[in-house]
Formats: sequence, structure tokens, C-alpha cells
Amino acid sequence: MLGSPPPRAVVTIGTFDGVHVGHRAIMDTVVQRARALGGTAVVYTFDPHPRKVVSPERAPGLLTTPEQKLELIAASGVDLTVLEPFTTAFSGTPPEHFVREYLHARLRPVEVYVGYNFRFGHQREGSMRMLTELGPWLGFAVTIIPEVTIAEEDVSSTRIRAALAQGEVEMAATLLGRPYPIRGPVVEGDRRGRTIGFPTANLAPENEILPAPGVYAGTLRFLDPGQPAAGSVLPAVTNLGRRPTFQSDDRLVPEAHLLDFGGDLYGRRVELSFEYRLRAEQRFASVDALKEQISRDVEEVRRRLARR
Repeated sequence: MLGSPPPRAVVTIGTFDGVHVGHRAIMDTVVQRARALGGTAVVYTFDPHPRKVVSPERAPGLLTTPEQKLELIAASGVDLTVLEPFTTAFSGTPPEHFVREYLHARLRPVEVYVGYNFRFGHQREGSMRMLTELGPWLGFAVTIIPEVTIAEEDVSSTRIRAALAQGEVEMAATLLGRPYPIRGPVVEGDRRGRTIGFPTANLAPENEILPAPGVYAGTLRFLDPGQPAAGSVLPAVTNLGRRPTFQSDDRLVPEAHLLDFGGDLYGRRVELSFEYRLRAEQRFASVDALKEQISRDVEEVRRRLARR
């Protein structure tokens, strides 16, 4: 809970799943205005995603975990993130009550910036018109930030999800402003990669969305203490798929082979990024054919990452 309102708060409100370049445009404006006014840059967001509570059957898979979202918001330069627990009771808040009792009473903003499609309150009944009318009465200005477009289309979390579903990780990276990452602990697999000369780190993903099955170039970053140290980044070739040469079930398994590294990573918590898609997943007639293809994949990853 907040104590007294932050001084001269400049606020933006939203779910901000993915914290993509459109979200960053709003946050950059909030930070710039807060610095100009000698105030506090504030992001007001929600957990869980409102649709997870209001209509879970239609809720989208999320691009970021709560941890990732808060880290990315902090990296934008904001001074304060308000994380509102989105409960069934909170979902029934009338729009005007939200503006008066949550936004105004708690934060006392001087300026509020929101995206062009912002809606709020019970059943999303709160409109931009209501917010722009209430704001001056309560002492704050409201500015609508226009959409950011890339390749003549609006940037949105929905568009990023669609790109990932097609394996278009380079387009996803353009829309996000960074390669798409997933996090989780390294877990023990069947150790088959080690027997064919390409040991892999099998990830138990914490993220809800994985790219389409395939083979990808990217990096693996260590999140917890150990050797390599937290923050260390290593190049990786990642197979994301169902391992058709070896298994017959439908489990989607992220397996990362780290280039020029052979240590034990079991139990380490890592972040795996997807920068380029090399090829679709395929079934091989023999283990030798698989090994030959992995060797080609490794060389292609070296070339791709060297050109970065």
C-alpha cells in the first residue's frame, strides 16, 4: 500500500503485457514529463491480467511473467510502479470511482498519459471521454498517446503473440524492442544430447507463450548466483519442439545447446532468448543424420550472432 501520494506524480495506467515499443513510448513520455516537472514517474498496472479474472476462458497467454514485466518497467526509468491486485471485487469498481478513489486519492497526479485504446472500470465502461472530463475537475491533465506503428500496422501484444505463433521471432523482436525471452530452471532431461556430442540445457518454462516449434539462434543468460556468474550470457542454438526423432508425445521442450560450454547447469535459473529462426523442427532417419544437421545449425548460429 502507498503512504502519502508521490510528489507531482505523472502517471500512466495499463496492463503492459510484453512492455513493447508502444508501451515504452508512453513510459518514455511519462519519464520525460516527470523530469521536466521535478515530479515522480509512475506506472499503475495490474496483476493478474484483468482477463484472467473477468473472462478466463478468453484470456490471452501472456508475453511476460510478473517478474519480467516489473523488471522491464523499472528499466524504462520510471520512479514508482503501483501493482494493483486485480480481484473479482476490484473488477466491479465503477469507472468514476476508480478515477476518484484509486487514481486521484492515492496518487494525486498532475498529468496522466494513456494509450489510444485505454478503457477502465467495471466491464471496461470507463471511456477516454470520461477520463478527460474528470481529470481537470480533479486537478490533472489527460493526454492520449497515439499508437506506434511498424510496417504500417499498430504495435500490440496481440500482434506479437501472432508473430511468435508463426515462429517470426525477428518481427517479434522488432515489436518488443528486444528478442523474445523465456525464463525457468534447467531441469534434467534424458541426457541424450550429451551422448551424441551436443549436451543441452532443458528448460522448464515459466512463461505462458513459446514460439512455434523450430530451431533458433539466441542466447542464454544466467539469473541466479553460480558459475557462470549471474548476468553471464552465452550463445545458444535452441531446439523448441517435440523431439520427433526420439519421442512421440506432444510435450513442447526447449533444449539449448550452449556453444563452447560443457558445464553442469542443472537447477540454474536462466533466461533463453530467441533471435533468429534457423529452420522448422524435423524428424531424422538416423542419429547420425541428426548430428550432421546439428553441426550445421551450430555453425549457422555462429554466423548469425557474429553478424549481429
